[in-house]
Amino acid sequence: MLSERHAAMLDFERSWWSNDEPRDQVVRARFQCSPEEYDAEITIVLENPDAVEHDPLVVRRLKRLRLRARKARIDGVAASASGKGVHA
Repeated sequence: MLSERHAAMLDFERSWWSNDEPRDQVVRARFQCSPEEYDAEITIVLENPDAVEHDPLVVRRLKRLRLRARKARIDGVAASASGKGVHA
């Protein structure tokens, strides 16, 4: 079962951009943790099957964004190691 905190995190991810305050500031105030701790915790939440049940669109979106970021990091490392993508 999804905890109240984890459900609140998914709810926050659904609409954080509509806040007037910066995301990191809201994360600190609302979840009492650093943005890095929050990101680590939300990554764990995304692997919980109950998270998909709570909000499938948010979970799929966040997983897709993380996959893209991971791919970009890997491609960036591969490009810089081979000398591609480097402009003089």
